[in-house]
Amino acid sequence: MGVRQGVKPVRVPPFSRFRRFTQISAIFVLGIVVGAVIYNAIFHVGYNVLWLQNQDLRVDIEQYQEDIKTLKKYNNTSTVIREIKIRSEESKSKEDTPLDPVTVKLIISKMGSDLEPMRGRSMFDIDTDSKLVRLLLDGKLYIVRDKEYSVKIRTMLVMEGVLQIWVEISPFKRN
Repeated sequence: MGVRQGVKPVRVPPFSRFRRFTQISAIFVLGIVVGAVIYNAIFHVGYNVLWLQNQDLRVDIEQYQEDIKTLKKYNNTSTVIREIKIRSEESKSKEDTPLDPVTVKLIISKMGSDLEPMRGRSMFDIDTDSKLVRLLLDGKLYIVRDKEYSVKIRTMLVMEGVLQIWVEISPFKRN
């Protein structure tokens, strides 16, 4: 069999010439993948910060709406509890890790709904009311994000129609 007339043989270059091209294209594709991973990580960190701020603001808005309703209802009465402010203190024990702000806000929001019957009560009855609040809330378990947290009331103060409560929130540990 000979070479046919008029047909030129196809010349295939050696594979070693493509090795450099494949290395460059592999590095390029690897750079694209690494860049996408880094961009995705930066995007998710920014999104997480935005989500945390959004949750924090939602809880604040709910609290402010309740305060506005109460202030409208009791604006002419100066001797009743018109506002309830709950503040969280850091846990005193060293082994507890600090809680994230969204968890603290959600627990405070749940406590606010538990303390809602205190609105409109006379400030002069705070001695009996504080005993009731301590019985109801001290050591109470709240479940937030599938985790249990216990609440310990540290201080209660009523001044100018505002009931302020300082609480210590810690993860609940079963014995």
